[in-house]
Amino acid sequence: MNPQPTLHNPESKVPPHEERRFRLGPIAVVAALLTALAFAAGILPRIQARQAVARETRELSIPTIAVVSPAPGIASAGIELPAEIKAFVEAPIYARASGYLKRWLLDIGARVEANQLLAEIDTPELDQDLARTRAELTERLAALELARTTATRWTELLKTASVSEQETAEKTADLALKAAIVEAGRANVRRLEELKGFARVTAPFAGTLTARTTDVGQLITAAGTRELFRLAQTRTLRVFVCVPQSMAHTIMPGQSAEMTLAELPGRRFEAKVVRTAGAVDASSRTLLTELEVDNARGELLAGSYARVRFSGVNAPAPLTLPANTLLFRAEGMQVGVVGADGRVALRSIKLGRDFGKTVEVLEGITAADRVILNPSDSLIHGALVRLQDPSKLAPGP
Repeated sequence: MNPQPTLHNPESKVPPHEERRFRLGPIAVVAALLTALAFAAGILPRIQARQAVARETRELSIPTIAVVSPAPGIASAGIELPAEIKAFVEAPIYARASGYLKRWLLDIGARVEANQLLAEIDTPELDQDLARTRAELTERLAALELARTTATRWTELLKTASVSEQETAEKTADLALKAAIVEAGRANVRRLEELKGFARVTAPFAGTLTARTTDVGQLITAAGTRELFRLAQTRTLRVFVCVPQSMAHTIMPGQSAEMTLAELPGRRFEAKVVRTAGAVDASSRTLLTELEVDNARGELLAGSYARVRFSGVNAPAPLTLPANTLLFRAEGMQVGVVGADGRVALRSIKLGRDFGKTVEVLEGITAADRVILNPSDSLIHGALVRLQDPSKLAPGP
């Protein structure tokens, strides 16, 4: 087949090859537009989808958490601390004379006055020693009288030169020696007489007998380790309280306090601070404080356990957190706190009382912290998190 000859308009002034280029130009533009539309319709949605997936992946990689602010607990109406009640004066009574208990006159619970007779001790050995010492003193007195007479006579004879000065000096010295021996004998008699007086066991002060550990016929040893009676003065009682170091500066002499006992519900006894140790015990970090309480009616028993609340001293209200904010880690109890940059800081805390749904936190957080609720076990320090509602924190417990 012979190709069709290309017709040329003889009237046209445009060359044939230029005319063909003019006709192909619009077709190329249309083709380019169609290609661009096809690219926009097919490629751009894929790019946008990939960008959306990447953005969503980044967002999902940052966990969204809820936070809570620590809330103050209920402040107590004063510091209530354990206390020990003791007698104002308490002393064990021992024997000073050896022998056998002859009789006792009063038993436990008896109220006695000062110097009142409690018991008597039979002291046969002491009686014999006292009788012998008195006899020796009589013998020494006779020797002293003879020495005095001899010294006087020899002094008179020395005036007539009947005796020598040496012999006279010897007789005078013998008189002084005999006088010293007599004084030693008298001192020994007085000592034994005083020991004999200890055969009568008396009360050193007025009080109540709280113990009797002897009976009739029992062998008594002077200066022994076994007490016969125990006497306590209980009209006024001493109350000892160990105040924690954090509250020690609030305790002053003259400060009033309120004492309660579990066995006397509803009863309150007024006490007053009389003195403190003046130094904190290094082993317990507490300040020993002594109070006094009136016990004229005898309602309180020495040795009892009590609770003391100091007036005008209020313990600061500790912060509380929900129990589902705690993290149990090898380092101890911790919580996760969200900082201003959205990163987590793990803090070790010290817990106080446990109320079930909430717990007291004594150390480790402040009221301005944002604490994570229901933290995951995989939560680490420095992790980036997102708050559910950064403008409004979850309400505290």
